[in-house]
Amino acid sequence: MSFLSHRSLAGTSLLPSSPQSPAAGRRRPASGRSGLKLAWLLASLLGGLIGPATAGAGPDGDRDARGKTKAPANLLLIVADDHGGGTMGIEGDPRRATPNLDALARQGVLFERAFCNSPLCTPSRQTLITGKLPHAVGVTLLQTRLSDDVLTLGEWFRGQDYRTAALGKMHFNGPSAHGFALRLDTADWESSLREHPPAGGDRRRRWRPFRDPAAVWLNSECRSDGLPVESMQSTYYVDRALEYLDQYGRGSRPFALVVSFYEPHSPFRFPDGWEPRFRPEAFDVPAVSDQDRQEQPAIFASLTPDQVRGIRAAYYTSLSYVDAQVGRLIRGLDAAGLSDNTLVVYVGDNGYMLGQHGRFEKHCMYEPSVRIPLIVRCPGTVPAGRRVAELVEMIDVFPTALGLLGRPAPPGLHGRDMSGLVRGEPGARGRDAVFSEYTENEEAMIRTARYKLIVGTGRRLRQDGYATVKPLPGPYQRLHDLVDDPDETTDLSADPRLQPIRDDLLHRLHDRLTTTRAGLEPVPPGLSTIEAIHWCLVPRDPAPSRQR
Repeated sequence: MSFLSHRSLAGTSLLPSSPQSPAAGRRRPASGRSGLKLAWLLASLLGGLIGPATAGAGPDGDRDARGKTKAPANLLLIVADDHGGGTMGIEGDPRRATPNLDALARQGVLFERAFCNSPLCTPSRQTLITGKLPHAVGVTLLQTRLSDDVLTLGEWFRGQDYRTAALGKMHFNGPSAHGFALRLDTADWESSLREHPPAGGDRRRRWRPFRDPAAVWLNSECRSDGLPVESMQSTYYVDRALEYLDQYGRGSRPFALVVSFYEPHSPFRFPDGWEPRFRPEAFDVPAVSDQDRQEQPAIFASLTPDQVRGIRAAYYTSLSYVDAQVGRLIRGLDAAGLSDNTLVVYVGDNGYMLGQHGRFEKHCMYEPSVRIPLIVRCPGTVPAGRRVAELVEMIDVFPTALGLLGRPAPPGLHGRDMSGLVRGEPGARGRDAVFSEYTENEEAMIRTARYKLIVGTGRRLRQDGYATVKPLPGPYQRLHDLVDDPDETTDLSADPRLQPIRDDLLHRLHDRLTTTRAGLEPVPPGLSTIEAIHWCLVPRDPAPSRQR
């Protein structure tokens, strides 16, 4: 199926054209965020003209005139939805649901301790493509629209004469393509499905979270999506990506292509015929303590052990489908002869709880919710088989990709260029601490190699469907020793011997929240450290009516 038979959601041609931003026709005065974005775009254009000679290395040959290895020219960024860290075979998961991702990790670098900056799809994905923290981007809640004033990966690469495309879930929550000249999403897949209905018809069931019982919308019966593999949504995106590589992979301009899946997000979709891959009876049921029961979202309280097993089986089956599509995409890239010239990055947008502490969700600061898989591959540029235990964050992906591509980064990013860490350069280090925020519950964490501090206001009536039956607890702090207590079962915040550690983490959290607010409402003067943290955790996303 040709690209020309599909429409762009942004209403533009499917063929990437000029490096002009999609918002260029709606210019506003160069002030505030708009002025900063304009400065970034000008820097991008200059960087494309005077950047490193290795940055625009074409597909013919992999060394420059002086015999030095050229930087890869292209970027392929692959994103999975709710793929939590620790669930790949190469990470020790005994189910081995991810043979293709395991192979990708063996061919490149696997980050063993990467963390999202928000355990929620929308803000996490916007930190990925902006390199800035959720509150700074103005997107901390699920339905917030990404403003056109915010510079994205798509605009930055397009300003340097890259072809740009985003296929699949981006969670922009609005019509703008944000710099991606080609933009395909659910409506395009649905249109294709109507034009080319599967044999036996469309047997999909409606997904009704929070209206149906949790056992239903979490697919505890481990049922397929009702479509053959060739008709599934992620299959469609990989089909289009392979066409894109065939059409543009050997062109004179490099490409930055994002392929973003909707799986393994609940209801953990997978195609017909995949049901026997993981049987529910093969899964255990995580222990749930009395304390967990008190803090467990009410919607999970009635799940039976058999339903828990079924949900876990459905998740892994969906994950195995994602893995198969990643394998197709990488094999297509390799077959096209583009591997040595393309930086491949695979990342999950956030983690996911699979029954730990009685939860099937993200939306909290437990390790399974915030830890994400991160793989970087480029033969000849990135060493194969390297595993990195240093701490890194989602916001580091954008500047690190630019560093590996030999491209300049926009000024003012919160992310750090970890390309030296990827390459294994002497002295290269990750972060001393990682940060994540979830303003729907007015909660944030700061985590070092050993300790994690979670701070919440305990005052907000949650609107995400995951409230407990208990009254609001009021302000709280929780401290966990992740070496002695990796399952986070014991709160040490009241231990006087650990008060210096708790105070240090509290000040680190305060600094991350208060020093990353350029262009935002300033923190009121005169607040104590904990008062300032609580003030920053209240959601302040722009109202939809103010978005353009």
